[in-house]
Amino acid sequence: MQQGHDRVVAVLLENDTKGKVKLPALHIAAKKDDCKAAALLLEPFLLGPSDNIEAGQEEVAKILVDNGATINVQSLNGFTPLYMAAQENHDGVVRYLLSKGGNQTLATEHNITPLHVACKWGKVAMVELLISKGANIEAKTRDGLTPLHCAARSGHDNVIDILIEKGAALYSKTKNGLAPLHMASQGDHEAATRVLIYHGAGVDEITVDYLTALHVASHCGHVRVAKTLLDRKADPNARALNGFTPLHIACKKNRYKVVELLLKYGASIAATTESGLTPLHVASFMGCMNIAIFLLQAGAAPDTATVRGETPLHLAARANQTDIVRILLRNGASVDARAREDQTPLHVASRLGNGDIASLLLQHGASVDAPTKDGYTALHISAKEGQDEVASILTESGASITATTKKGFTPLHLAAKYGRMKIAQMLLQKDAPVDSQGKNGVTPLHVASHYDHQNVALLLLDRGASPHAVAKNGYTPLHIAAKKNQMDIATTLLEYNAKPNAESKAGFTPLHLSAQEGHTDMSSLLIEHGATVSHQAKNGLTPLHLCAQEDKVNVATILVKNGAEIDPVTKAGFTPLHIASHFGQLNMVRYLVENGANVNATTNLGYTPLHQASQQGRVLIIDLLLGAGAQPNATTNHGQTALNIAQKLGYISVIETLKIVTETNGPQHRSKAGLHFGDRNSKY
Repeated sequence: MQQGHDRVVAVLLENDTKGKVKLPALHIAAKKDDCKAAALLLEPFLLGPSDNIEAGQEEVAKILVDNGATINVQSLNGFTPLYMAAQENHDGVVRYLLSKGGNQTLATEHNITPLHVACKWGKVAMVELLISKGANIEAKTRDGLTPLHCAARSGHDNVIDILIEKGAALYSKTKNGLAPLHMASQGDHEAATRVLIYHGAGVDEITVDYLTALHVASHCGHVRVAKTLLDRKADPNARALNGFTPLHIACKKNRYKVVELLLKYGASIAATTESGLTPLHVASFMGCMNIAIFLLQAGAAPDTATVRGETPLHLAARANQTDIVRILLRNGASVDARAREDQTPLHVASRLGNGDIASLLLQHGASVDAPTKDGYTALHISAKEGQDEVASILTESGASITATTKKGFTPLHLAAKYGRMKIAQMLLQKDAPVDSQGKNGVTPLHVASHYDHQNVALLLLDRGASPHAVAKNGYTPLHIAAKKNQMDIATTLLEYNAKPNAESKAGFTPLHLSAQEGHTDMSSLLIEHGATVSHQAKNGLTPLHLCAQEDKVNVATILVKNGAEIDPVTKAGFTPLHIASHFGQLNMVRYLVENGANVNATTNLGYTPLHQASQQGRVLIIDLLLGAGAQPNATTNHGQTALNIAQKLGYISVIETLKIVTETNGPQHRSKAGLHFGDRNSKY
């Protein structure tokens, strides 16, 4: 360096080489007036001197400042040299930086000031120095922490004394409402807790969630702090926003010693939260064995119910706490306690599939067939949830395989509904009635067909389920499969000789339902197996009528290609073209006209498709019908033309279209055609 070899200096700096002489390199560069070498030495400091200040090198700090380093330079996170020096307790550096204009108010990205840091680390002299130089004693971090919070959290009672003597607010709160006393309690600092209370901190001061310092100590298991608070008359039954007392929290966090302490100081063993939880509920759910035993020995009631009617036994079952279940039962808990909807602990265990708990409950006399309000037994629930092990335990314990819910469903219905193959097999092996009917007449096969569980459907058929079983509305499983487009199940049902022309109570076949829904493949499958394409329901509707109503041209094409009549009439005289015209199904009207449908066909009351289109204001369909030869002067049995109907109903655009082609000397009667269209599928 003394020879001005700045490139060599750079290499040496990269390798952190130190000279043997005591004269600092920066001094040598300055003495030689070697700007390049000095720049190399100063570069890291000028860009960010914090790392060097951090080591407390007061002399280096002076050199840096003398050579133009920015006093209040901040790192990416906002740290200044003053902040770092305060953190390392370098008194001389801090004094020097402050004398040169170091700014205490500059905060990091989290709004942490040098005073926060000094308080956190308990640097008494540094705290006094910063305060004497004007530090803001109430400065808050982004989370709302003051220097007093920091000192309390770290347990520096001597710093706490200084801050309070200088006027720090004892009741300053963080964003979530924590006071310094909460912080001392959280940090397990007994002395700091005593100091804060001595200076007047409220022992029951609350957060935004109504948590006191005792709640915090109970949560953390800090017995000494909890005792200090209780000795200073902290309320052992203070309720948080959700109703939790310190005892609830201690039970939740398994703080046995705190539980003992709280009960000794008068905590209520029967206190309830907003949802009705007692400390025993909490301990039972969390699996805190020793605490549960202690609470029971101290007189906790084992059958207290929550707002939802759940006892500690319900919660233990829900949380799969087998040992707690055993303890509760030994201490007199009601094995068949009823929660909301009349669910027992056995229902809960069955839903969750806990075989050990289910067995334990049954050993203690649980009613195996106790029903809920909807009539579900534990076996229904295990079948629904697919809990094979529990279902087996229940049946071995005598559970009824024929018990029915309020809807008349057996466990086999539930297994079919949810596709629980193993449980269905087990139930059938135990001779569950394969064709048991619910209140609406549906069998398990109907249910499996509806929910597309082909493996269960095949199992049921193999075990003798009837593919011809009818529900109260007359639907067979094939009706359901056709409507839901369950191709595999429909194929299986047909292989088992299901009747493709079976009629519902209204006379609808599976093909009617398939056509109405627009299922082309299903319709083809049914026709291949002998479905009658022009089968008429009791009101005369054919599958083509239903296609016309729903504009299912693709299925209509299949029907017509397979011989369906183009103009079948209902009992009221409606053709598919009448229906398509009424419902405004332009594509279907065009298809029917192109395939020879009679555009002037009349109903029993003399209405043509043109009358129907006019009644509903279907201008495009009117144009199409007129173009296909519809007679505009045709009259109903009451002598009305299509124009008359449009005029009565005020369809301006229809009137404009029809008045050009209609003679206007006919009678004027109010239309009643709309009365012919009512519920879907039923009033044509």
